Amino acid sequence: MSIQALEKYLPQNTLQYLKFWFSEYYIHIKITRNRNSKLGDYRKLPDNSHGITINSTLAPPLFFFVLTHELAHLIAFEKYGRRISPHGTEWKDTFRKMLLESIDAYEEDLKPIIIKFSRSPKANFMASPELVKYFHIEKKDDKLQFIEELQKGEYFIYRSEKYLLEGLIKKNYLCKNLATGRKYSFKPLARVEKCS
Repeated sequence: MSIQALEKYLPQNTLQYLKFWFSEYYIHIKITRNRNSKLGDYRKLPDNSHGITINSTLAPPLFFFVLTHELAHLIAFEKYGRRISPHGTEWKDTFRKMLLESIDAYEEDLKPIIIKFSRSPKANFMASPELVKYFHIEKKDDKLQFIEELQKGEYFIYRSEKYLLEGLIKKNYLCKNLATGRKYSFKPLARVEKCS
C-alpha cells in the first residue's frame, strides 16, 4: 500500500511525517479488520522488508498514533539492532521523538495528552487512561461504560457473559463470572454493559 493510499485513514497534514519516516525503508502496510487483541503490529519480513498491520476501524488520530508506534519499532530496530527489547529504552526514545516531531498533527485537546504520554511511552495503548478515555468517547446510543464507573455488587455484561463486580485488587477489579463461578481481574478502563 502506498503512503497516499493511507490518506483516507489519517488526519490531515500527516503525510509529510510519514514520507520523512518511511523514506529509507521498504514497508508493506496492511489495513485489517478490527482486532480486539491489538490495534497494530510490526514485523521484519523474510525478504528484509518490513510489515505493519493496523486496524481499519481506528479514528484517524488514533490510526496515526498507532502507525507512529509501529514505525518506531522499525526505526529503533534498524538503528540499534535486532537485539534490543521491543519496548525498551531505544524504542521509547524513538517513539517519544516521533510523537513530539508530529505533535502538530493532533487536535488541540489531544496535544497535552500526547505530550504527557511521550514522557514515558507505554507498550500498550490501554496503559494510558487519558488516551483510552479520549478515544472511547461514549456515543448516545452506546450502552457501554468503563468498569471503574460501577460499584461493588453491581452486575455487568462483558463479551456476552454476565459478571458480578466483587471489589478492587490493587488497581484492577475482581469480578465473578456468574455462569462458571470463576473469578477474573478487569482493568479499570474495560468497557462493559451495566445490568439494570
